[in-house]
Amino acid sequence: MLTAGIVGLPNVGKSTLFNAVTQTRKALAANYRFCTIEPNTGIVTVPDDRLEVLAKMSASQKVIPAVFEFVDIAGLVKGASKGEGLGNQFLGHIREVDAIVQVVRCFEDSNIEHVMDTVDPVRDIEIINTELVLADLESVEKRRAKQQKAAKSGDKKALAEVDLLETLERHLNTGKTVVTLDLTPEERSLVRTFFLLTSKPTLFACNVAEGDLATAETNGFVRQVREYVQKHHDTGAVVVSAEIESELVTLSQEERQEYLAGLGVSDTGATNLIREAYHLLGLRTFLTTGEKESRAWTIRAGDKAPQAAGVIHSDFEKSFISAECISYGDLVAAGSFARARELGKLRTEGKEYVVQDGDVIEFKTFL
Repeated sequence: MLTAGIVGLPNVGKSTLFNAVTQTRKALAANYRFCTIEPNTGIVTVPDDRLEVLAKMSASQKVIPAVFEFVDIAGLVKGASKGEGLGNQFLGHIREVDAIVQVVRCFEDSNIEHVMDTVDPVRDIEIINTELVLADLESVEKRRAKQQKAAKSGDKKALAEVDLLETLERHLNTGKTVVTLDLTPEERSLVRTFFLLTSKPTLFACNVAEGDLATAETNGFVRQVREYVQKHHDTGAVVVSAEIESELVTLSQEERQEYLAGLGVSDTGATNLIREAYHLLGLRTFLTTGEKESRAWTIRAGDKAPQAAGVIHSDFEKSFISAECISYGDLVAAGSFARARELGKLRTEGKEYVVQDGDVIEFKTFL
């Protein structure tokens, strides 16, 4: 299962947010530094309104959403790449995840300590990224020194790797992350084997106070983060209120709606965060539906029909014949599979078909 790691400075709301999105109380959320030492892991359900619609259409007995894993990693501090604040241990935890959700504090609160004493989200981002870049520089330099010995003997593979490592080193020395470097598909594939921290796709989560969620789009801190990450990281930022989420965990659905309505919002932002993190991991969803169940299945972007069939059962990939597909939107517009078939909206796809997010599929196999 692919994992997204929650990182950031101490006391920015990482553990509170982790507890909220995983609907657990596994992570200790306290007002002091390093209240998290060992990483906490939890399974996250991907919100998908399409499932309930399909379940009603098929009179399904149950609904099964897609899931993936979140990891709550202890707060990093300035000097982490040199071991400050147990930095080497925490950087190792980041190395093990597939994508990063960097939580940034975008609220003032004198009752909650800030490791840098003042709230400045762009500065905080730069502190975290500097430590990740420095750690990657050390890894690249060590690997280049090792490969240069093999390159001197004329080994073509080693020569190519040394050239790439030198390119990475130059880029990292400018303070930029590896993920922003323009690489060929072959180079990017090789870089993945280096397990560099800054080569991981990253999403930024602007954690705002309860009273600021309704007006988040005018929040100066949020605007700063969005402008900065778009310019320097070519990525986006979502707004979330970990404070509100922590209040909602124990409430019923009706009580949640009343609470949010009183704040002038319909969502805390956690739903959007989960969906964005799911896509950040390169994951997509296809759907199946019937009387037994309506279910969301997880695939990687670009997977073809046989691979998608293999997610349901490994033998289905080997015995794949075809896939009867329809987009979710077309199926809902038709109102039923029977009507969709009459309208010619159902398609029979073969082995080369690239499954699209939201495809509703029935596979034909030799089994």
